[in-house]
Amino acid sequence: MSSHERIMAEAERIQALGEASESRAPYAVNQATIGTWLDAMGYDNDRFRQGEAPPSMAQVWTMPGLGRRRPPEDPLSRMTEFLTAEGFTAVLGTNCEQTYDRYLRVGEDVRVTSALDSVVGPKSTAMGTGYFVTSRNTWYVGEERVATMLFRVLKFVPKERG
Repeated sequence: MSSHERIMAEAERIQALGEASESRAPYAVNQATIGTWLDAMGYDNDRFRQGEAPPSMAQVWTMPGLGRRRPPEDPLSRMTEFLTAEGFTAVLGTNCEQTYDRYLRVGEDVRVTSALDSVVGPKSTAMGTGYFVTSRNTWYVGEERVATMLFRVLKFVPKERG
């Protein structure tokens, strides 16, 4: 079996798991974190100083941060680790497409599910040949979907420098 066949078989296996990973935010949406984020971004809006979180903070609540890790069943991690083992050791660029269904409010508990959306390749770039890996993340409060994100990364084999 060729490397490409192994990669695509692994992608199909992971995709078949569907929303294979779920993480809960360690803390409820809170005003202190919102304020710190606003300060770090150099952005201010009274709406976000009074109990609502900026939509672009959806991912903030469930990011692993220092000392925490993504669940072992996380599909993006599984696929990128598989590609690394196949020799696709470098990462070139990322891209994300986010959709916000509604603002989060202080006190809400957020969870995120992750699924492998697609693996496309091989693709040749000036830097080397690789695969675009896209994961689909969905954030919920209870059973209500509040945001989604497609996150794409190119895992590639660097070209030899001549």
